[in-house]
Amino acid sequence: MSDIASRLDAPARIQVSKTYKLYVGGKFPRSESGRVYEVTDSKGQWLANAPLGTRKDARDAVVAARAAVKGWSGTTAYNRGQVLYRVAEMLQGRREQFAAEVATAEGISGKKAAALVDAAIDRWVWYAGWTDKVAQIAGGANPVAGPYFNLSTPEPSGVVGVVAPQSGYGFSFLGLVSAIAPVIATGNTVVVAAAADAPLPALSLGEVLATSDLPGGVVNVISGRTADIAPTLASHQDVNGLDLSGAIAAEGPGSATELEAAAADTLKRVIRPALDQAALDWTNAPGTERLLSFLETKTVWHPMGI
Repeated sequence: MSDIASRLDAPARIQVSKTYKLYVGGKFPRSESGRVYEVTDSKGQWLANAPLGTRKDARDAVVAARAAVKGWSGTTAYNRGQVLYRVAEMLQGRREQFAAEVATAEGISGKKAAALVDAAIDRWVWYAGWTDKVAQIAGGANPVAGPYFNLSTPEPSGVVGVVAPQSGYGFSFLGLVSAIAPVIATGNTVVVAAAADAPLPALSLGEVLATSDLPGGVVNVISGRTADIAPTLASHQDVNGLDLSGAIAAEGPGSATELEAAAADTLKRVIRPALDQAALDWTNAPGTERLLSFLETKTVWHPMGI
């Protein structure tokens, strides 16, 4: 007991600072550039160093996402729902950590940050419940004149790039979850360009996903300058859809207008950003629009037995 008491009376131990890394292919690599950048809170105080992702990192993430498409889209909708629910369970266990990261990233009170994290957890549960119900609203039997069955069913588009909502409005984490969850709920895989000035909650989310039975490559998170990462996702020929929720709805380099033009060259499905980001409230109840945004409709004709 005396030995334990002497240890308790010892000087304060050195704080172990966390090293944030990218989340790509189910692993946690450093940026291929070997570089990091400083992340500060709303008062300019240093919080951590985040990996400075590059275009090469984004391309590597697309490769990982493409490799995961077949397995994830082939998983039953029920099982996908179980995995999404598991994400909510794991987030609930780390609620305090995420509330602290959101509070410092956004410069908001701990109470409001906790409410936003709770909303993000609930969002995972909500979309988990939709995984095996999307086919009921997006597909059906079509009436045709002839001895045929004509059935339409939804199928995932493939790889979706997401420009995460930026900080400054209190929704860098809730907005991120609201963009990711419906995309993977329907069998797509994702490459995320995290909010450049508030990437820590997104990078920590990678740690949760890695322990939530989610196959590697289904979600990939890249931190760094959005102007470096987003154009690569927009122009990449192996990316099938693009969510520009966090892009600036204006003209100029790196803007939503330029990214949408780049996406048009490869016929991507695109979600445009809100014209007024400050008026966008991610706490509003989600609808089915995002669930249906990156789905294709497959129609099958089958002769009717006589």
